[in-house]
Amino acid sequence: MTPATASPTASPNAAHAAPALSVRELRKTYDNKVQALKGVSLDVAPGDFFALLGPNGAGKSTLIGIVSSLVNLSEGSVSIFGVDLQRHRDAAMRLIGLVPQELNFNMFEKPVDILVNYAGFYGVPREEALKRAEVELKRAHLWEKATVMSRTLSGGMKRRLMIARAMMTQPRLLILDEPTAGVDIEIRRGMWKTLKEINAAGTTIILTTHYLEEAESLCRNLAIIDRGRIVEQGPMKALLAKLDVEGFLLDIDGTLPAQLPLIEGTTLTATDDHTLDIEMPRAMDLNRVFAALGDAGIRVRSMRTKSNRLEELFVRLTGENAQDGTAQTPPEQVA
Repeated sequence: MTPATASPTASPNAAHAAPALSVRELRKTYDNKVQALKGVSLDVAPGDFFALLGPNGAGKSTLIGIVSSLVNLSEGSVSIFGVDLQRHRDAAMRLIGLVPQELNFNMFEKPVDILVNYAGFYGVPREEALKRAEVELKRAHLWEKATVMSRTLSGGMKRRLMIARAMMTQPRLLILDEPTAGVDIEIRRGMWKTLKEINAAGTTIILTTHYLEEAESLCRNLAIIDRGRIVEQGPMKALLAKLDVEGFLLDIDGTLPAQLPLIEGTTLTATDDHTLDIEMPRAMDLNRVFAALGDAGIRVRSMRTKSNRLEELFVRLTGENAQDGTAQTPPEQVA
């Protein structure tokens, strides 16, 4: 199967100029009158690694469901590399690979068979599918498990198998809905490496995640959705720069004194006898802080960032939005 790159009426170069994903005034009202999306608009550039963030019930899964053609929209438009989703659904779907939250493959099939059968469903000849399966299983570090029963794989391996399966159609846009949920940090970081490789090879990635450290580490741009509306979007660095407070953990030589020094503009807290938690304005000179600590007899051995700045931004934005009087939609009603 050769992926479609433009709608039948588009010019040959239209797809190259178009966003990987373009959403305009997207609205979704369910049969129970719950408004999951209330006029969402966003663009994702080709080649981007884009984060879609929001609390439970914000509308993330509804948005992903509409883009992947699993949920019908109420109003608005969606296009994938210039292909209109409503007018040319099949062509648009050939451009997308989806990794859902749930493990949805046959646990009694072998990984290689799962991949080959999936590719066959999309019209990829078996000989070609076998070649692609080897490439994707090796990239996912699963080649040695290619012929074992999938139910014997670890949780992290099953997650990587889901990504490998989605890549079998060579999608130009890969959508990952909570891909590292429930796996430990070591496995998660291994998956990050795989995703970075996929993105570096040219595949646009959209990631939803509750691990905000993950989004900050992987993504260049993001949108934060809350109560069915985009409350912030733009480059990750620009959004993080809006935060005027930074937090650090300082490892101290010896034992902290009972009375900590007062340093104007900072908040100092002893987390234990040898660790100092400090919050300070981003513009404050660290040398001034170190000098004040030194005058108090406190010697800093090492320092590490404490706060997840993206999490702070997320809480601030959604918290501000919560003050507008809009009732929170129960998470079980809106994904």
